[in-house]
Amino acid sequence: MESNWKGIKQAITSTCHEVLRQRKHHHKECITVDTLDKIQERRNKKAPINSSRTRAEKTKAQAEYTEVNKQVKRSIRTDKRKFVDNLATTAEKAV
Repeated sequence: MESNWKGIKQAITSTCHEVLRQRKHHHKECITVDTLDKIQERRNKKAPINSSRTRAEKTKAQAEYTEVNKQVKRSIRTDKRKFVDNLATTAEKAV
């Protein structure tokens, strides 16, 4: 029974992926690839918080996540600032 279910599930998911195709997540143009990598790292640091069994593990995981989260926010802030400055300079050159 279990093997039949796995076969059916595999057939349905593969067909859906072929027909529907997965949507690609489009990011804002002001965010750089480096920042996107940091965001992915932040997602990876979030999982141990939710799956930790003891308070000590959870506290340690939260500390790591908090540090990475600060880096992500800082990186996004600088990327947006650079993007706006670049837009301003191109607008000044156009005038």
